[in-house]
Amino acid sequence: MKRELALAWLQRPLDFLLEAAAELRPGRRLTYSRKVFLPVTNLCRDRCSYCTFRKSSRDPRAHTMAPEEIRSQSRRARQAGCKEALMCLGDRPETAYPSYARLLDSYGAASTAAYVEQACRLALEEGLLPHTNAGVLTREEMQLLQPVNVSLGLMLENVSERLCQPGGPHASASDKRPRVRLGMLREAGELGIPFTTGLLIGIGETAEERVDTLLAIRELSEEFGHIQETIVQPFRSKSDTPMAAAGEPDDEQLARTVALARLILGPRANLQAPPNLSPAGHRLLIRSGLNDWGGISPLTRDFINPEAPWPHLAELARTCEQEGFTLAERLAVYPEHFEQVHPDLRERVQRAQQGLPDREPVLA
Repeated sequence: MKRELALAWLQRPLDFLLEAAAELRPGRRLTYSRKVFLPVTNLCRDRCSYCTFRKSSRDPRAHTMAPEEIRSQSRRARQAGCKEALMCLGDRPETAYPSYARLLDSYGAASTAAYVEQACRLALEEGLLPHTNAGVLTREEMQLLQPVNVSLGLMLENVSERLCQPGGPHASASDKRPRVRLGMLREAGELGIPFTTGLLIGIGETAEERVDTLLAIRELSEEFGHIQETIVQPFRSKSDTPMAAAGEPDDEQLARTVALARLILGPRANLQAPPNLSPAGHRLLIRSGLNDWGGISPLTRDFINPEAPWPHLAELARTCEQEGFTLAERLAVYPEHFEQVHPDLRERVQRAQQGLPDREPVLA
């Protein structure tokens, strides 16, 4: 789909747009991953205008998980039936906080990426499959993490340089420069790493910029075949941020964007919208053509959006069923990307897949 046609689709009546997108969705299964959310550190060198996850080293709420805490949480998660360990953290805090760099040194890690590699090994020892979202990583850091992660992730958010200008949401976040993030997505493709990305809507972008972001994701996916999942995430305002008074996208805007993503990315794309950020819009989202709800935790909250609790799985399953779909559990890597998983982890992935209820066929 070309840019002009995608923009024209956005002008269509909602029902027409949703119906066209839903027709492209593969199958009658809507998936989710049973995960534990491990915020390895909430220190970050960037200052996005909408973020409350990031803390400075002087903030009493700043926290870096110790190895024993990572192991303990991973063990509890496995006992609770989790399969995925989501490693989430700020961008390269060792470059901004000397005290944090010293803490890393005490853990025997020369960098945040090296410490995340340790954390992933701990999660693996406890029976979980790690998926890491550590912000922008170099090629060498991705190669370090590849043998201990079934997939990696980085939200592209938006390809607009305008949002990085003074007054924009990314003005004080060097790691949100589109060329930097696109460069990491490209290098992940060159390395053959199963990869999750997506766009953040409602941060001041235009319809054209949303389309351009989806087209950039499609281009990378077509070139390398490594984009396993695209997330459409709505901005949610936080009271103690510069964007506290900014308007949020409503459920219709979110559904329109999900439908547009389906039309642009096509029937084979895995398309997700987080269910905790639109609790009243689940039926509309199902109609918009998504096929995944993302990670849902029985143990930990969403540390990026702590005000938004996860939905109860039984209730979400009922909603799916009423709309003619089955809610099914998946792993942190999708079956069609198993062959891209590092050889050190493939046997673990196969065993975990065989243990899922109503599982998809395992690839050879």
